[in-house]
Amino acid sequence: MNLISINIGLPREITHGGQTVTSGIFKEPVAGPVRLGRLNLEGDGQADRRVHGGADKAVYVYPFEHYAFWAGELGRDDFSHGQFGENFTTRGLLEDGVCIGDVFEIEETRVQVTQPRTPCFKLGIRMAEENFPERFTSANRTGFYLRVLEEGMIAAGDAIEWVERAAGSMSVRDVFRLRHGASGTRAEYERAAHLPSLSSSWRAAFEKRLAEK
Repeated sequence: MNLISINIGLPREITHGGQTVTSGIFKEPVAGPVRLGRLNLEGDGQADRRVHGGADKAVYVYPFEHYAFWAGELGRDDFSHGQFGENFTTRGLLEDGVCIGDVFEIEETRVQVTQPRTPCFKLGIRMAEENFPERFTSANRTGFYLRVLEEGMIAAGDAIEWVERAAGSMSVRDVFRLRHGASGTRAEYERAAHLPSLSSSWRAAFEKRLAEK
């Protein structure tokens, strides 16, 4: 498992549907070491802190393995690292094998998986495909977010070490399916709501679902 690319970008204004939208989804690869802090990578930023960034979503990871899938689906070959708005483009970490709460080390840093990514309309802008968020959701190739347990310097090419597997957890893919796919059972929602490392926003969503059942 390794970190293929580190991608950063600051919020910028873009035109969409005749309106001006501010977004930090346009990420570009950066060369050399980068400091990973508790809330984000040095030089990176998010436009809307209500739904992006913060301790539970300090870093967004997307598997490089999905690039070939989307190239085939969209009939395009113009992708570059950071294409899906990710901070880390990785190899060897797929959603069906990675679980909420798993911990990884990258050089001197330590990070923990917190939640899948729910796409918004800005991903459609980035991909120049208005319906791409719906296709992204249907494919369940979401990537996932990390919280930073230990800060430090990292660089593209660094190895990613799997140092802790969360006992009794659920995979990123299963958690996403439970929230955005077919309806799950009460037992599944209870299990998801009690995952200790799940982000607070996703835990609240599952707790709400339980209250409605």
